[in-house]
Amino acid sequence: MVEDEKQPFMSHLEELRKRLMACAIAVGVGFVAAYFFKERLFELLVMPLKRVLPEGDKLIFTNLPEMFFTYLKVSFVAGLLAAMPFIFYEIWMFVAPGLYQKEKKFLIPFVISSSILFVGGALFGYFVVFPFGFKFFMSFANEYIKPLPSVKQYFSFSTKLLLAFGLVFELPVASFFLAKMGLITSDFLKKQRKFAVLLIFVAAAILTPPDVITQIMMAGPLLALYEVSIWVARAARSKKTDEEKESQEE
Repeated sequence: MVEDEKQPFMSHLEELRKRLMACAIAVGVGFVAAYFFKERLFELLVMPLKRVLPEGDKLIFTNLPEMFFTYLKVSFVAGLLAAMPFIFYEIWMFVAPGLYQKEKKFLIPFVISSSILFVGGALFGYFVVFPFGFKFFMSFANEYIKPLPSVKQYFSFSTKLLLAFGLVFELPVASFFLAKMGLITSDFLKKQRKFAVLLIFVAAAILTPPDVITQIMMAGPLLALYEVSIWVARAARSKKTDEEKESQEE
């Protein structure tokens, strides 16, 4: 009996190992491809800061291998972003065996919507938050205080923000599938709105660097996404109810 119970568990672990390995290979391929364009990629990452730096100012690096390791990290992040559609696909394929046939039809919408929202969140951070945030931070410089941003610090700061915005923009997708599974409803999300606002600001404080401006700039979109998630959950539940009625009639 114990052996029979172990078999499914071990098969799930083996399946998980294969999926994780496939994701790692996809990221690795993306990393190698991105490394050939490392300088251009880093230049794109730095562009929002470059636009607000005083003329002639540049980023610095204080350790000899710092720039080399930064290029490696830039290539890894680019490879990860490029592999995100495949990673979402692998996540779906891992959970798909436990779903009904009707639920499996959401594979393509899940992969596409997850990828678009993740990239959309990162682009929001890059084109909206970065210019405003960097301009605000640079406003503290004066004739006595000169900013000397380092390559390492800038990379850490910017990539954390990009990944954080990408992840939080997945909220509507998560709400849709949780509602489809019957774990949440739109009414539940409405009742928990006050607690959600508090949690959103706490999450923004954790996910972003420790300054109020970037925390507010993350919390704002999160609040909007929460409202969208309420609508998505309502749509998901109503569709599920219609499907249940159809199956009962049959």
